[in-house]
Amino acid sequence: MGAVIQSSEHERLGRTVKELRIRRGLSQELLGFRSGLHRNYVGAIERGEINPTFKVLMKLARGLDFELSEIMELWEERSSDPPPRRRPRRRPQK
Repeated sequence: MGAVIQSSEHERLGRTVKELRIRRGLSQELLGFRSGLHRNYVGAIERGEINPTFKVLMKLARGLDFELSEIMELWEERSSDPPPRRRPRRRPQK
């Protein structure tokens, strides 16, 4: 059973966070450390599986060394991007 995407907006926020994390050359683990968040939580945000609070967004901004307004600006710019293509899941062989 796969994780549930909250919404296309959450998925776009996740892609935005991931893009900025990669720009900074950070792993999820290092971003989590810098933000005071667990790396699994960072991964769930990047996959659009959770709805981060304002406080969490502020922590991510600090960890990424971006202003929250810059993150949201990029999020808005990405609104016209097509969603990423999902790879079909492999079914376990019996």
